[in-house]
Amino acid sequence: MDYVRPFVFESVSSALTFEVTPMTLAISAAWILVVVWLIIRAVRQQAAFQQLKSSPPPRPDAAERVAVIIPARDEAANIGGCVAALLVQDYPAAGFRVVVVDDQSTDGTAEIVAAFAAHDRRLTQIQIPSLPRGWIGKSHACWLGACAVAPETTWLCFMDADIRAEPGLISSAVAAAAAEDLDFLSLAPRQDLHSFAERLIMPCGLILLAFVQNLQQIQSPQGDDATATGQFILIRRLAYHQLGGHAAVRTAICEDAALARTAKRGGFRVAFHGGERLLRTRMYSGWRTLWIGLSKNVVDTLGGPLATTATVLLGTVLAWSALLIPIADATACYAGTPRSCLAIVVALPASVAAFGLHMAGAAFFRIPLWYGVLFPLGYTAGALIGLDSIRRRLSGRVQWKGRIYP
Repeated sequence: MDYVRPFVFESVSSALTFEVTPMTLAISAAWILVVVWLIIRAVRQQAAFQQLKSSPPPRPDAAERVAVIIPARDEAANIGGCVAALLVQDYPAAGFRVVVVDDQSTDGTAEIVAAFAAHDRRLTQIQIPSLPRGWIGKSHACWLGACAVAPETTWLCFMDADIRAEPGLISSAVAAAAAEDLDFLSLAPRQDLHSFAERLIMPCGLILLAFVQNLQQIQSPQGDDATATGQFILIRRLAYHQLGGHAAVRTAICEDAALARTAKRGGFRVAFHGGERLLRTRMYSGWRTLWIGLSKNVVDTLGGPLATTATVLLGTVLAWSALLIPIADATACYAGTPRSCLAIVVALPASVAAFGLHMAGAAFFRIPLWYGVLFPLGYTAGALIGLDSIRRRLSGRVQWKGRIYP
């Protein structure tokens, strides 16, 4: 019987080689096609994402009036730096105002703003009443701030307290809106990432979002789809009140994108540009704040529970494919299956490109390049946040800034 064993082993090995090798080659071929498609899409997305250019300030006699509105609830850690940067803007002082809307802060936010206001008349602080039923806190604060602005104001600029603006930000944004005949301009800030959690997850999340959104369609005047970030929105005051302002999106968790879509569907010209040269932010400070902040918005950002589930799971599968497919091909090749050696030649360049993309992302975010190598872990953690976001939404309760929204 001993002479039978080699024969049986070789027969089984041949059968497995016949079945497995073509499959590994097919998977590797599919993998490189997916990566090529993603690269092409990335190039097209980049072309559709215009960067804000620096512009000189307007002449004082020609400057349109601008009011920057900052909703603030327990922002003592951020509000001082935000206000200080705005008060050194190069926009003509006569046409520039800053309104901080204090939403019942308990951490000293109001006192910090009051100290700035005592030395600069361009800064005003208003205190607002308790949140009415049926409103999200940020929309309520933005709406009351907009209603408190002088009627001769041309532009309303909504800005988060964690934004740090370069001196030419307002001048450049107003100039871009005028040059492009826009009614609504939102700018994406550069992300300052310091903790391990931020550096692991934020680049992956932003890359995933860049692939999911069709920026060419969003930026096109045709169609009714639009996007925005509430960290910076510049909108004509007349257009804002005509579309109903934040009162029209009072129940939206992602009020920024909802306001952009409302404006575009109302016939106003909307654009979303990159503002990394002129504004920056640090949204979160670690795992706790990042997890809560992202899980609040992910479901709305990705289009609902089903779309969120599909997106985060697909993103995780593709991320791990960059590592596991070449390993599987190399293992089969080492076992002596020639077609698997061909499969690794096909798959390896695609995986190298995937790692290269995320290392380039790490360089863009100014973090160590080795975070680009950890991207499969980043997408996995992001998927868990996405699934938790679905759980929170299906439970009917979303918590943020000490409030629970139905």
